[in-house]
Amino acid sequence: MPELPDIVVYIEALEQRILGQSLEGIRIVSPFLLRTATPPLSSASGKKVLRLRRLGKRICIGLEDDLWLVLHLMIAGRLHWRARGVKVSPPRGLAAFDFPASSLLWTEAGSQKRASLHLVSGEAGLLALDPGGLEVLDAHPSRFAAVLLSANHTLKRALTDPGLFSGIGNAYSDEILFEAKLSPLALTQKLTVPEIQRLFAATRASLTRWTERLRVEAAGKFPENVTAFREGMAVHGRYKQPCLRCHTKIQRIRYASNETNYCPTCQTGGKLLADRALSRLLREDWPRTLDELELLTRKHP
Repeated sequence: MPELPDIVVYIEALEQRILGQSLEGIRIVSPFLLRTATPPLSSASGKKVLRLRRLGKRICIGLEDDLWLVLHLMIAGRLHWRARGVKVSPPRGLAAFDFPASSLLWTEAGSQKRASLHLVSGEAGLLALDPGGLEVLDAHPSRFAAVLLSANHTLKRALTDPGLFSGIGNAYSDEILFEAKLSPLALTQKLTVPEIQRLFAATRASLTRWTERLRVEAAGKFPENVTAFREGMAVHGRYKQPCLRCHTKIQRIRYASNETNYCPTCQTGGKLLADRALSRLLREDWPRTLDELELLTRKHP
């Protein structure tokens, strides 16, 4: 799922291309995309784009008459800048937003169509879609700590909860926790003050660094290679590859369709975190340390 750094760079690319432009029409081919009926989508046609903003992981396009198009890309949604009138081809194609010289094409990979489009009116309409998470890059350390400690969750869940923190998902939470040298399963209310301070600094540093890196990679072009797995990431998507800091093999926890990656040496004191799928099979034989994992791997290559 595109997260804060990706969404920021998307918005910057759109600002260069559609600010001040009239939205001549919206072509939707996916019946599941539009989630609102009032105001009618037709009311957006012909309106000029006045502003853009981010709302968590959503892209908000502000039009005349205080109308807002709110795009939630979800996991597999992506945007593309194409020639005017580009064909929207299902099943990947969802919609196109036509401007005088070009079109913004919206696609979604996979069979599960989760992306959503809302057309809302005014700040009240936007507020109804706002998960309410803290904008860490604008926050004071004390406010970050208060939000973090407001419930006793694992760090992985806390960072990725949009009601707690804005714009952070599966990929960048892995990178943040690696930088902070904290376990993804550490409980928030058991953290020490220095650990919370380290997490705050790592969150700001990681999000800022990756936003700048993606901005440089785009180099003024429209970002076309938006992915959760990027070269240069320390742990996310690097299962069994050597840690860039200590050379231990990166490990993972799998749950549902998600995967958390971490370095056991740097983050968990050498302990392996139980993978639900494997631990159910192995029961008491689940390795608890890197040495036990190595022995198990030798027995069952």
